[in-house]
Amino acid sequence: MKLNDIQSSKGQRRNRKRLGCGIGTGHGKTGGRGHKGQKSRSGGGVMRGFEGGQMPLIRRLPKRGFTPLSRTTYQLVNVGQLASFEAGSTIDAAALYAAGLVRNAVDPIKLLASGDLDKAATISVAKASPSAIKKIEAAGGSVAVSA
Repeated sequence: MKLNDIQSSKGQRRNRKRLGCGIGTGHGKTGGRGHKGQKSRSGGGVMRGFEGGQMPLIRRLPKRGFTPLSRTTYQLVNVGQLASFEAGSTIDAAALYAAGLVRNAVDPIKLLASGDLDKAATISVAKASPSAIKKIEAAGGSVAVSA
């Protein structure tokens, strides 16, 4: 079988509606647009969010706050989640991503202190809370903060 031999199943593909091609097509003259009005014109139609002249919802709602472009968002990992790793292992962004604990290996990771850890491990993250560092060191591990 070759690509040029492949055919669609019967009835699977339908011809597009041919508008404005004469009265015999059933879609001639106005071409399915009805008579007159903004939507019948070439290039006609209203912009997204237009509500017929009523003050649009986006302009009625109050504007609050400010989102700084330079804000850094961290992926959060708790100490208790590291229990799935073997003792003495090196845990970094790639290892956390492979274990499914973070959604990507690029964004910075912050280690938080919730949960307990009884295995020693070397952990490399962008940030860690002081109490998380104490828990890791109490278990015999170490934390390398890169940022």
